[in-house]
Amino acid sequence: MKIPMLDRAVYFGDGCYDATTFANNNIFAADDHLDRFYNSCKLLEIPFEMSREELRAELQKCIDANEIDHGMLYWQCSRGTTYRGHQFPPASVKPNLMIFTVPCDLIPFDKTFRLISMEDTRFLHCNIKTLNLIPNCMAMQRAVEAGCDEVVFHRGDRVTEGAHSSLAIIRDGVFCTPPADELILPSITRKHFLELCDSLGIPSRVAPFTVDELLTADEVMILSTGSHCIAVCEVDGRPVGGKAPALLDRLQQAYQQEFLEGTEK
Repeated sequence: MKIPMLDRAVYFGDGCYDATTFANNNIFAADDHLDRFYNSCKLLEIPFEMSREELRAELQKCIDANEIDHGMLYWQCSRGTTYRGHQFPPASVKPNLMIFTVPCDLIPFDKTFRLISMEDTRFLHCNIKTLNLIPNCMAMQRAVEAGCDEVVFHRGDRVTEGAHSSLAIIRDGVFCTPPADELILPSITRKHFLELCDSLGIPSRVAPFTVDELLTADEVMILSTGSHCIAVCEVDGRPVGGKAPALLDRLQQAYQQEFLEGTEK
């Protein structure tokens, strides 16, 4: 597989992407991920003209070509191949599409994550799943060097999200998550957990929360496509969570069931 040297993703990171898991050769939450992908294209003004049905068929072709029936599915769209110039290319330059799969298994729920906190210095378009992920990569490297699994980004005292996941807390029996504004990616897993809370009768709150509220929460959770919901046991070396294990387990098991039903043969 070759990528054009003059693809705008190479020298500008000019594009967007999405990713989800698949099992039994079935894409999980495909409609939600396609919604977000097409919205990212719209917000970046990339004229991606392939229809949802055509794109979904191409994604399925990639999955069906695998020797295993589960893993991670990734696709990205760049603004196309053209000589370097900061302005958008002419209409004759068409977007490029890349699709691949990666063999991987979901992280088991009995694992807990250790985090570090970092000031969120990313730009004000975090709601777009853009290819420009340098701040995320640098932050994740700091976490790895500290022997940790993820990052808590915060702007001042307001918690935003992780380097490659979303964050939620349980406090006094309420599932709490930051609002989906320009400071966080509209996580598909976050969306599903809010819907899950409604169906289970668990109170939820969508509002900003502070670093101190996170540190003193009953549970802190990492939500992501690749791990679903993992409990956090430590932030910056300080023990956190562990005070509402029954509610946490109820949410984890309910989401696992949703995943199994969404990818069943």
